[in-house]
Amino acid sequence: MKVAIVGGTGNISTPIVQLLLETGHEVICYNRGKMSKPPQGVRVIQGDRYADPAAFEQAMRNENFDAAIDMICFNAEHAQSSLRAFRGVGQFVMCSTIATYGIDYDWMPVSEDHPLRPTTEYGRGKVAADAVFLAAYYGENFPVTIIKPATTFGPTWNLLRQIRVGNGIWVDRIRKGKPIVVCGNGDTVHQFMSVNDAAPCFVGVLGKPHCIGQTYNMVKRGFTSWNDYHRAAMKAIGREVEMIAVSLADLIAAAVPGIEICRDIFAHNLYADPNRLYRDVPEFNPQTTIENIIAPVIESMDRNNRTPNSDEEPWEDNLIKAQRKVSS
Repeated sequence: MKVAIVGGTGNISTPIVQLLLETGHEVICYNRGKMSKPPQGVRVIQGDRYADPAAFEQAMRNENFDAAIDMICFNAEHAQSSLRAFRGVGQFVMCSTIATYGIDYDWMPVSEDHPLRPTTEYGRGKVAADAVFLAAYYGENFPVTIIKPATTFGPTWNLLRQIRVGNGIWVDRIRKGKPIVVCGNGDTVHQFMSVNDAAPCFVGVLGKPHCIGQTYNMVKRGFTSWNDYHRAAMKAIGREVEMIAVSLADLIAAAVPGIEICRDIFAHNLYADPNRLYRDVPEFNPQTTIENIIAPVIESMDRNNRTPNSDEEPWEDNLIKAQRKVSS
């Protein structure tokens, strides 16, 4: 198949491109050419879909793709542009997000028919984009498949933690034996998956008529508490440290850098149901353990000098000191 990837050099899309090549597809990426270089055999059409949507749409219409995967569609305006760009495509795959469900669940695990109550701008944008595609499917048979990843990561990112995202400084803290802050008692559950386990989902839906018109939660069965996640990181780093429980309210009051992701998502349970995807796409069979997701991330951080010196950020030590004073 001749497959377009809008994006193609990001966290999830890089292994998708590699798997498409390995399974014999012709791959064309449309992106700005500002991130990593795609593998040999991939053709890149350089452009900015946001700055010049008309050029993007024309370039895609000129190619006559069998399928397209849009990794960087974030709102209704982007979705309308993709509809124009891929009007004649055989199958269109939209990368959405579990964040469309929000954090106020009527039942768990959350299935694809759950009401959508996004709490973030990112989630609200994806809800609006998904709605455009579903309306086009029901109204004019636009061949869309919507995939909703949870937290899916690999070596291109710094190592996640519950209370913040960004620079991965907590890896250095653990190596130096410093305690780390966790939100609340740490038993909130989440779902993590390797980017390498995600690729068979995006590639696996292609060419399957029964996947058209469907929405899929792309998560691994089961869940992991944040305490277990942090312990897995310590195991990968090779040192155990104390975890200091601080309430979400106190973390917000302390203006912890990057606390927004914890406030809006990570402080709340996330447990989605992937059974529809397992049923329809047998190629999707994630097996990577949380330890084996984390280890390559740390190796990449070290290799590329992405592990900052925690001594240069005193906020966590100050917060721990204040918390111990209150608790004593």
